[in-house]
Amino acid sequence: MSKSDSPSIFSMIIDRKIPADIVFESDSVIAFRDINPKAPVHLLVVPKNPDFQNVSELAAASPELLAELVATAKKLADEYTGGEYRLIFNEGASAGQTVFHVHAHVLGGGLTEDSLGD
Repeated sequence: MSKSDSPSIFSMIIDRKIPADIVFESDSVIAFRDINPKAPVHLLVVPKNPDFQNVSELAAASPELLAELVATAKKLADEYTGGEYRLIFNEGASAGQTVFHVHAHVLGGGLTEDSLGD
């Protein structure tokens, strides 16, 4: 999928053009509750830089930002799930990615091995 000229929904949240339940924000990362949660706790951790469509692009171009994103996910998981969580990056439409602005899903709160499928 190619990059779009129009801003992603995440860019619109970052710019406060649409509302979100924001749980964390720094100069480079924002986190908010997913509007269609797949677990009792489902947070999205998003770099504010919209230049990266997926985690592979982010890792290649800015490993420091990826490390900050993962550290933020851990901090939020400690706060919201007691430190037990799944950290998921979807890459590509057939893998479930629907917004092509890299983001991590933090899932927790009573998950079981088969609660989210394979």
